[in-house]
Amino acid sequence: MAQAPNGAGEPPTEDELSRAGLKLKVDGHIARITISRPERRNAMTGRTWTTLAHIGQTLPEDVRIVVIAGEGDIFSAGIDLDMFTPEGVEGERSLVAGVLDGSADADDIEDHIAELQAGFLWLRRPDIVSVAAVRGHAIGAGFQLALSCDIRILAEDAKFTMKEPALGLVPDLTGTKPLVDIVGVNRAVEICLTARRVEAAEAGELGLAELVVPVEELDGAVDDVVAALLATNPEAAVATKALLQQAAGNTLEEQARAERRAQVDRLTSLAKAMGAGS
Repeated sequence: MAQAPNGAGEPPTEDELSRAGLKLKVDGHIARITISRPERRNAMTGRTWTTLAHIGQTLPEDVRIVVIAGEGDIFSAGIDLDMFTPEGVEGERSLVAGVLDGSADADDIEDHIAELQAGFLWLRRPDIVSVAAVRGHAIGAGFQLALSCDIRILAEDAKFTMKEPALGLVPDLTGTKPLVDIVGVNRAVEICLTARRVEAAEAGELGLAELVVPVEELDGAVDDVVAALLATNPEAAVATKALLQQAAGNTLEEQARAERRAQVDRLTSLAKAMGAGS
């Protein structure tokens, strides 16, 4: 996957963020993104995801950690179902209007979905570590957003649900691969096709959560993980994440070669830094 550079262009304005149902706070190496549509249980729209992509494209270069949470006691109820009505969400494209009136063909719809997926894909970039802090329900697109993150920290009241098949749809916001990678095909089929709730404790057992904590400890647990991540050498962190991301697709020999090459780069960089300091 091509990696977009950080800090390219202007970040979204406060008005753009508000219309997308998002809040953004950047403090040094940490960017905190909050899904903020409490009146709709933090349901997301196309503008939410295109604005997420915009955030990813314009993060300051020194941001190393991205934390995503939902406002209040819910992560996200998923996609705003008004997107499936002919009228759609005010000011946004309906997902069905173009099909109904014949103005959108298959290629056009696929291109539009690709634009929406961009809001999820950037969270895998090696130059950042993404952390989902999940309270309450994470349904459909909310589940997939959490799956897009490198680390998921769940409060004990968290619940994952892949709702799309129950709505006659498929999960299309980049969530199917991480789900299968984590739980395997058979369990992923069961989770998706029953659209059942995966409670926090089970999520921890399945590997869908790296940490499950009491609700009142969620913020502190996230802060502790962020602090530990920031304590790691930043260049080594980027190189290690990139190395781990390719491991599943490599043979043992290929991965061993990738490790050697990455270590040569690290040793060279460290030696140069030692020389400059002498």
